Amino acid sequence: MRKKLAKLDDLPEGTTKRFSFKRDGIRVDAFVANYRGEIVAFENLCRHQPLTLDYGDGEFFSSDGSLFVCQTHGAMYHPKTGLCIEGPCTGASLHPLNIEITDGEIHLVDLLSE
Repeated sequence: MRKKLAKLDDLPEGTTKRFSFKRDGIRVDAFVANYRGEIVAFENLCRHQPLTLDYGDGEFFSSDGSLFVCQTHGAMYHPKTGLCIEGPCTGASLHPLNIEITDGEIHLVDLLSE
């Protein structure tokens, strides 16, 4: 299963895009990001409490662009690994998603259900 998320050209370095998909009939909020030229995707769910990292505004990066930050409690996650390196859930990791870049398009792959 594949789902187109964005065109690579529409996701410049330091930007993110929210999206959702269904897993076992349940909607999952997620985001894709361009971190220093590397495209990564994670479920949009803080590991401290079951809240989205952003407030629905698509703002995931810290002010200096080096980390993802949960706007509710300030948990800081490394964008390449999703590991929480500071905050109430230190040591826990965001749930990564499998993506592929083909012909300039970013796709979510290996969805179990739609």
